[in-house]
Amino acid sequence: MPRMTYPTDLTTQEWVKIEQLLLVSYDKGGRPARYEKREILNAIFYILRTGCQWRYLPHDFPPWTAIYKQYQRWKDQGIFEKMNSDITKDIRLKMGRTASPSGCIVDSQSVKTTEKGGSKVTMEGRK
Repeated sequence: MPRMTYPTDLTTQEWVKIEQLLLVSYDKGGRPARYEKREILNAIFYILRTGCQWRYLPHDFPPWTAIYKQYQRWKDQGIFEKMNSDITKDIRLKMGRTASPSGCIVDSQSVKTTEKGGSKVTMEGRK
C-alpha cells in the first residue's frame, strides 16, 4: 500500500535533478540500501518544513532512526551543500545570469548602536 503524499514530497522533476548526487557504487562491496533514498529525502524535507522532532515522524515514512543516520551521513559528506549549489546554479542560468555570481554584498552591523533616546543625550551635551 503506497503511503499518503505530503506537500513536502519531491516531484519527479526535482528527484531527477537530485538523484545523481546520491548515487552509490557497490563495486567494492557493501549492502544495498534498505530504504529508498527518495523516501529518506522526503522524510528529511518533512521534518525541516514542519519542525517536528525526529521521533514524531509519521509512521508511513521509514523509521526515524534510519532517516536520522542517513541525514548525518549526507550532512558529513556535504551532500546538502552540493545540492544547494547545483540548484542555485540552475536557477541563475535560467534567469540569464552566469552560473556563479561575480560579486557579493556583505551587510552587517559590527558595533551596537545606542538605545532609543541616545541622540537626545548627545544633543544636550552639545548645547
